Amino acid sequence: QVQLAEFGGGLVQAGGSLRLSCAASGRTLLRYAMGWFRQAPGKEREFVAAISWNGGVTYYADSVKGRFTISRDNAKNTVYLQMNSLKPEDTAVYYCAARNNRYGVESAHDYDYWGQGTQVTVSS
Repeated sequence: QVQLAEFGGGLVQAGGSLRLSCAASGRTLLRYAMGWFRQAPGKEREFVAAISWNGGVTYYADSVKGRFTISRDNAKNTVYLQMNSLKPEDTAVYYCAARNNRYGVESAHDYDYWGQGTQVTVSS
């Protein structure tokens, strides 16, 4: 079992930045690809970014490409999402997820473990 916990959410003005962290326990993340997803009120959960097991391959949703950066530190069992140039439409609960595979994908159904989420609110 892998337990995931997200940190770093909060309230920020449009144009600002936040850095989310996802700390894992219970098992090393070295075997897992990791993803970030988000869910806004009344909307389905959507893919944000993913990173391969060793950090060598990253994927981004078009809506965040060029603004968000996913990274990982396997020694610390932690994954990060640096979010810059935030927009009000980025407001959502952000979740990290682990996939028992070396490479990440966009489908939430393909991830095996999920955190509880952290709220990000961007004011205009």
